[in-house]
Amino acid sequence: MLQNLTNPKKRGVNPASEQVGQQLRLLRKARKLSIRALAKYSGLSVNTLSLIENGRTSPSVGTLEQLARSLGVPITAFFETERPNRKVVYQKAGERQQIVFSQGQMEKLSDGMPHVGSEPFITRYEPGANSGESPILFPGHEFVYCLEGQITYMIDGEAYPLTSGDSLIFDAHTPHSWRNTATESSSALLVLCPETPLDDLPERYFMLEEIDGCKPRR
Repeated sequence: MLQNLTNPKKRGVNPASEQVGQQLRLLRKARKLSIRALAKYSGLSVNTLSLIENGRTSPSVGTLEQLARSLGVPITAFFETERPNRKVVYQKAGERQQIVFSQGQMEKLSDGMPHVGSEPFITRYEPGANSGESPILFPGHEFVYCLEGQITYMIDGEAYPLTSGDSLIFDAHTPHSWRNTATESSSALLVLCPETPLDDLPERYFMLEEIDGCKPRR
């Protein structure tokens, strides 16, 4: 569920839900869909969609998945805001947008820049965090630099343990997976380099179907 944030100036509306509602309305209107049409495609009621768009309810992950499929967008589209592409992105520590998921969190370092063939992230993993049962693969390359802890990659059946200062670069079309094998949190600089833009790459890599919330932290 989205984080239950409160705003004393808007009783019954929380900022996270309001952001999701605004994005849903923008996406729906961009596709020239009425609420009734989206209700039909998604299997949700008109009343439920109205409550979401007005920030009066926090949709579950399952509901967001239904809406994402109906609109043909990744689930992260509900947490994004329009930003003009910039020539320079300067981010102070603690000001980057963070996406929190059940096993850790990620910070996108290129937020605000057009797609240039690579997506850099700072990732933090809780003990035991892993990429799931299904291997990851996409056309392109992947670079990992371990900042702290220990993250073990399995690539084509071979283990590559990374501790602080270790790095790894490989053909990402080779089936691979990752796991935090430290007894405490681990972190890494991760650069994903798909050959073509992949809108669902963050969900695929971080299992973001388990998102708790997404908001800039300052």
